[in-house]
Amino acid sequence: MIIVPGSSNGPLAYRVAKLTGARLAKVEYRRFPDGEKYVRVLDDVGGEDAVFLQSAALSPDEYLVETFLASDALKDLGARSVTVVLSYFPYARQDERFKPGEAVSLVTVSKLLRSAGADRLVTVDVHRHRVLDMSKLVGIPYVDASAMPLLARYAADAGLVDPGRTVVVGPDAEAEQWAELAARELGAEHAALVKTRLGDREVKVSVTRGVDVRGRDVLLVDDIISTGGTIREASKLLAGLGARRIVVGVTHALLVENALEKILEDGVEEVFSSDTVPNQTTRVSAAPAIAGALRSLGLAGG
Repeated sequence: MIIVPGSSNGPLAYRVAKLTGARLAKVEYRRFPDGEKYVRVLDDVGGEDAVFLQSAALSPDEYLVETFLASDALKDLGARSVTVVLSYFPYARQDERFKPGEAVSLVTVSKLLRSAGADRLVTVDVHRHRVLDMSKLVGIPYVDASAMPLLARYAADAGLVDPGRTVVVGPDAEAEQWAELAARELGAEHAALVKTRLGDREVKVSVTRGVDVRGRDVLLVDDIISTGGTIREASKLLAGLGARRIVVGVTHALLVENALEKILEDGVEEVFSSDTVPNQTTRVSAAPAIAGALRSLGLAGG
């Protein structure tokens, strides 16, 4: 197996290669004068199981085009198979047609990945609402790895929460799956709030069933923080319910529009994230989760 890094997150590709004992390929990326992307794989991949690793966050159009070019090139260069690892999978929010004429971007990106030569797909805590079984949509062998257990373990080991008095909370129904994974790692309780979306940037968070956080530590978890609106509303609600301490663990910390500063100003003690989107909150690597996913697909040793 050979790990082929995209231009978005070389350190994560290096960590996965180290954990799996795979070679790390050299790749040249640059732009032509007209802005088009140039991709050149500098290592021989003939007969290899090639794993192309990309984090398509913040510049999704650029990184997706790069992924399509690299996947097709790897196949054309004789790779035995091509596995695409999108540690951040873009365009997953639009998973159905809400208004007439809308493009269903999740379906479109999945089709393009297959047509560009991907034989397998690995994601990390992919953002999904109504699509519960992504494997049917993707149409190729697929694993969605999770960084949530790693984030939960960090919170405990760093002393941010006391597992014996912690409630893990998801800010909406979709996030309950992440809360359950984190709570299982800590041996803690978990719960979920209810989110009503009022627009692209405005949400309302409420409680519809018992969430007892009075005098307890709260680990608030989600797959993505973008503008931080959901997390901010959830943290204010939990503080009002008497939480002793609130910390936030998130897989993909996009943190646009000064989201981190706003969240901390609202009383959250710390925000920590994985390296799928490297930034100042990164404390945990998703590499072990990705390596485990590759092993489950029959690819990785080590």
